[in-house]
Amino acid sequence: MIDQALRAVLAGVPIGLQLGATGTGGGILGVPLMVYIAGMSLQQAAAMSLMIVGASSLVGACDYGRKGMVKPKAAAAFSWTGMIGSWGGAFGHHMIRQEVLLVLFGLLLLLIRAVMARQRHLATESAVDESCAILFPRTCWIKVGGIGLIVGTLNGLFGVGGGFMVVPALILVLGFPARAAVGTSLMIIFLISIGGVVGHMQFGHLEWSLLGYVLLGSLTGMVLGVRADTWVSPAVMGRVTASITISIAGILIVVNLAKLAGWLG
Repeated sequence: MIDQALRAVLAGVPIGLQLGATGTGGGILGVPLMVYIAGMSLQQAAAMSLMIVGASSLVGACDYGRKGMVKPKAAAAFSWTGMIGSWGGAFGHHMIRQEVLLVLFGLLLLLIRAVMARQRHLATESAVDESCAILFPRTCWIKVGGIGLIVGTLNGLFGVGGGFMVVPALILVLGFPARAAVGTSLMIIFLISIGGVVGHMQFGHLEWSLLGYVLLGSLTGMVLGVRADTWVSPAVMGRVTASITISIAGILIVVNLAKLAGWLG
């Protein structure tokens, strides 16, 4: 039990570290780490990931909020459809075979890296109407409702926060400054994750002791991640997280395709 508890804490640290540093990626790392390091089932890992990412996001959002970098209207606009999608995605998760979900998860990781790479180019090329970042009129609610639904569905289905879509949308669609986008993203992830947790909890119990250990590691990583920009340049952090994400994606796809083909037990 002590060995598994230690592995659970170690699995949690990278979740909070990346989430605090970038506003994205906590669940992306969390699910495979909990499955392959802490030894949990995918169903347990997805449900715990939502709880951990949600709690860690709340801590980070409070830290950003004290600096005025959380926009409540934007958080509400994303979250009302996102919570519905997350609840529905949690139901879909339990209808698909674990190996298939892990292959799809690996493909999702590759898509995320492509979106994030494209985001850097668009951020320098695109002129964006900044009225949503300042006033948030009624038309801005319409813009983000559909995005929130997609983010929420992925949140419930895979146990990922969805910040990889929220942060680019806040910057490129709504004209948010980068730091305000990260802070607002953390609040959105917290709210959306509530819907996914409710959906997953209808399918069984969680190992609460393991959840506590992973959460301890995640909150520790979050505190470090929020302050990471004073220690490591964003460029270096981006290269490190990109390498880790692509490596995990490759492993998930190869291993689980082999299991589906009957080559691995």
